Amino acid sequence: MLRARPSAPPSEQSWQVAGLDVQVRRSGRRRTLALQVRDGRVTAYAPLGLPDATIRTFVEAKQDWLRQHVQQQRRRPQVPALGDDSALPFLGETLTLRLAPVPQVRRDGQTLLVPSGGDVTALVEAWTREAVLPTYTALVEDYASRLGAASRLGRVQVSATRTRWGSCTASGDIRLHWALSRAPLPVLHYVALHEAAHLLELNHSPRYWRHVARIMPEHEQWRQWLRQHGEELGVGAQG
Repeated sequence: MLRARPSAPPSEQSWQVAGLDVQVRRSGRRRTLALQVRDGRVTAYAPLGLPDATIRTFVEAKQDWLRQHVQQQRRRPQVPALGDDSALPFLGETLTLRLAPVPQVRRDGQTLLVPSGGDVTALVEAWTREAVLPTYTALVEDYASRLGAASRLGRVQVSATRTRWGSCTASGDIRLHWALSRAPLPVLHYVALHEAAHLLELNHSPRYWRHVARIMPEHEQWRQWLRQHGEELGVGAQG
């Protein structure tokens, strides 16, 4: 039996390249060179054997793009921490958080009671992920039906990925980010429609966008809202 040789553990270095602080992460599992900007920091992911000069040249060639994204991320608005008396947008409503001696998060009218002494942000996120599922499911099912694609729809789930507001798999499963519950309702509707339209076209071809426009002619304004204000929802997902 042939056994795979164990991959060497990742190695890390900190470089200064073209005036940028770059964290270099090498891994025996990686076969290509890639750059990432997250939270205003640049990381280069490289194969173990790739020469330093190759990585530096690649970073220098992308320096304008990297600087632009670093500056954009550093200018992102600071999302206020949740606490007692915080206002929480939720599916077109505004709830008021109250720290209380309760065993778990629960809604009481327009008040969201949160156990005092716990991690408010984590507790509210967990509650939100469960509370939004019925609404998300109904939205996606409605748009799938209006598109004539109801038979192709699989499961509707709630996601918490850092990189996508929604996704649709080849098998018809659709996921929408929990933080969309904090966006204006038309934005949530747009993302639900966006993913439902992928049941017909698993791409972003002109024909795909015609499906979206048929149901929501003004979709571009909500798409732009998400691009401009998505960071204000308190997560790092992108449109």
